[in-house]
Amino acid sequence: MAVAGTETGGRSGGPLAGVRVVELAGIGPGPFAAMLLADLGADVVRVDRPGGQALGVPPEYDATNRNKRSVIVDLKAEDGAERVLQLAARADVLIEGYRPGVAERLGVGPEDCRARNPKLVYGRMTGWGQEGPLAQRAGHDIGYIALTGALGLTGDPDRPPVAPANLLGDYAGGSLYLVVGVLAALHHARDTGTGQVVDAAIVDGTAHLSTMIHGMLAAGGWQDRRAANLLDGGAPFYGTYETADGKYMAVGALEQQFYAEFAELLGLGEVAAARGDLGRWDELRAAVAARFKERTRDEWAAVFEGSDACVAPVLSLGEAPHHPHLAARGTFVDHGGLTQPAPAPRFSGTPTSVHSGPALPGADTTDVARDWDVPALNDPTTKGS
Repeated sequence: MAVAGTETGGRSGGPLAGVRVVELAGIGPGPFAAMLLADLGADVVRVDRPGGQALGVPPEYDATNRNKRSVIVDLKAEDGAERVLQLAARADVLIEGYRPGVAERLGVGPEDCRARNPKLVYGRMTGWGQEGPLAQRAGHDIGYIALTGALGLTGDPDRPPVAPANLLGDYAGGSLYLVVGVLAALHHARDTGTGQVVDAAIVDGTAHLSTMIHGMLAAGGWQDRRAANLLDGGAPFYGTYETADGKYMAVGALEQQFYAEFAELLGLGEVAAARGDLGRWDELRAAVAARFKERTRDEWAAVFEGSDACVAPVLSLGEAPHHPHLAARGTFVDHGGLTQPAPAPRFSGTPTSVHSGPALPGADTTDVARDWDVPALNDPTTKGS
């Protein structure tokens, strides 16, 4: 492995400097997982298909392809699989997000790749997993989290569950579990010389995220219905409230000492004592809601600024980068005119960065062919159209 912090094949340093990753292009959680590896310093080569991706944003705005390089290979062409196998032979990790069996039919499945490279970690990203009754079915985030019970946790009790964008399933239950699995398998491969297949299913990861709640459910500390519990909006001191200007404040004053500060700053008066009486929670919720409606979001944010009341303004995506705390930490960065979240987490000895913009399909073919010693990538028939 290259020394962390050095330049390797055009890549910047980071804790994964020197690690080579092949990403077979897809959408959603696979590219995000590969981006995280790239953010951590891995040399990620994205194998794009001719014609681009469905549901994709314009390549120049797709921040999930930052810090990567791109080549184009038509896997349906006669020699397409061979080009990918040559990359796999030189890689530490390969990531794909096809339905089960598709990579095998294309000639780039786990056995094909590991025949060339026994140390290869082969990461598979799917919604339903590699086997099971639904394995061959189409799906998206909302369906995956619906079956795990996670979607049923969100929203008001008298309204349909609220879809949390595609953050909970695709990225938390999918991408992050794939990355954890890949890194664990990579550690094992370096110890033993033997790679393995990582089956990262969004249903598995999302279910795993709810481990604590399942424990609370078994212990009788969680009701199996929406907005009836301490952490799902059931408690009047843990939820969101509308302000006078139609915006919102988020309240998370769980502990008594934090609740006391919250009640004082909000000016709840005697009704604050209803915290400990479930029978008065509706009364308390109405009082809190009425108080928040008396001022704007930013006015309330100023009231709670610097306190331990555990209250925060609900910001939009456009507002978030400008919050003083996030700005001071550099939580968001601007690279090439594109504002985006900075790499996370942070490392004291091997710092990470956004060092290149979104990889444009095929733009790096010549460099990758040289750096990875796969001259066949430069064959015009590989580049598609």
